[in-house]
Amino acid sequence: MRHIKKINMGGTDRLHNQHHNPPYTPQEATSRWQNFNDKLKNLEFLLHEQYYLCCYSELRADEEGIGYHIEHIENKGQNPAKTFDYTNLAASAFHSDNLKKLPNNVFGGHAVGKRGVNGAVDMNQFISPLQANCADYFIYLSDGSIKPNARLSQTEQDKALYTINILNLNCPFLITKREEIYKELESLLDKHTDDEMVYWAEIELFPIKHRLSSFFTLRRHFFGNLAEQILASYENGTLL
Repeated sequence: MRHIKKINMGGTDRLHNQHHNPPYTPQEATSRWQNFNDKLKNLEFLLHEQYYLCCYSELRADEEGIGYHIEHIENKGQNPAKTFDYTNLAASAFHSDNLKKLPNNVFGGHAVGKRGVNGAVDMNQFISPLQANCADYFIYLSDGSIKPNARLSQTEQDKALYTINILNLNCPFLITKREEIYKELESLLDKHTDDEMVYWAEIELFPIKHRLSSFFTLRRHFFGNLAEQILASYENGTLL
């Protein structure tokens, strides 16, 4: 999970106007959001600040043909007053029209757990991409799985595991995709010298046309100290 740095006063005027008079019941929040007709423009703002990565999985959902939706970090039903709060919004896979493309692998904001189907999301346990240290809670293994960081306290590991389960981040689709990336990176390491790896790390970690590659944090962890050095050099560390 990559930390999202929110753009100051991002979003459209229509969104801000709605937030000035926020809904106060789950029913009102749902109704007003359904009727809000400026979602596409606000989604563009969100994707730009996220470099087109899904806020939870870091998948480039556009490349997989499943699209994005505007996600409420705190669900509308739990905190209606934040329905139109730009600081509570992010871009997550999937677009609602594409849920049937991966029926057994729905993850992120549309996952059963995050939608609150089985009960409210415990925001005290949930790791949000708006937290500056969110990436520290997780590690990526060579088999494609994501796990809690064992270097953290048990309380913090429990939060990481809760978040993984709520968002279904270890669904077979994501595991397969992450394993493929990991194998590609290992192949690079086998074929190139240390000096050449600087070039390849930049290819893997720098955005192209303001779009990062899927699973940025996995790639960052793979390159270790080299990643931190080259990311610090990119536009005054804006990707850090």
